[in-house]
Amino acid sequence: MGKNFSSANKNLYDDKCPILFAMEMLGSKWKLPIIWYLATAEEKTLRYNELRRRVKGITTTMLSKCLRELEQDKIISRRQFNTIPPTVEYTLTAAGISLIPALDSLNSWAEVQMTKN
Repeated sequence: MGKNFSSANKNLYDDKCPILFAMEMLGSKWKLPIIWYLATAEEKTLRYNELRRRVKGITTTMLSKCLRELEQDKIISRRQFNTIPPTVEYTLTAAGISLIPALDSLNSWAEVQMTKN
């Protein structure tokens, strides 16, 4: 584990902990599915309405909020076309793409845990 996570005497909330940093950035219910759908999209790009259809149960307000936060955190990029109606496309940035192996590992771990229950 990382150096900030290994000491039993340290308080994770007092020190800068990479795990907590990642969870603050990605920990909402909707952000990981958004990232996953962008990573697995055929062209690695999805329009707003395509994302809304794929992320079942998300409201338009919550989708907009998550996309805005992911863009601010430089996990995704947003490209707007000056058409009527406006067309907006989202893609993963290099930082977002670098997150995919970790998500693959988390997915593999979760599959094993789900078979145990």
